[in-house]
Amino acid sequence: MPFNIVLVDDHKLVRDGVKTILERGSEFHVIGEAENGDDAVKAYTAQRPELVLLDLIMPGKNGLAVLAEIKALDPAAKVVMVTAVEQDILSEQLIGKGAIGVLHKPFLYAELEAILKQQ
Repeated sequence: MPFNIVLVDDHKLVRDGVKTILERGSEFHVIGEAENGDDAVKAYTAQRPELVLLDLIMPGKNGLAVLAEIKALDPAAKVVMVTAVEQDILSEQLIGKGAIGVLHKPFLYAELEAILKQQ
């Protein structure tokens, strides 16, 4: 049975690319998408996915604020942060705030699989 995923990124091209990569295999199924923080929280609430791939930097409400809201709704929520910023201190902070992993753009399918296998 595939992991149901909600993708959150303010760039449609990025969402489309990630969705294409994820749905090549049978392990992941994208059940929702959002382009901003408010829609991300709504999508999580409506869909209750098994995983959220959440962009860190978005206009308006950023990924860190969305992570906090989702974890407040469901402390067991699995959220993987996606960012172009590669800083160990940032990754540590995101994990400390409840993310199960951090992927750096551009990421490989195998990197996401590795994070999920650790769960």
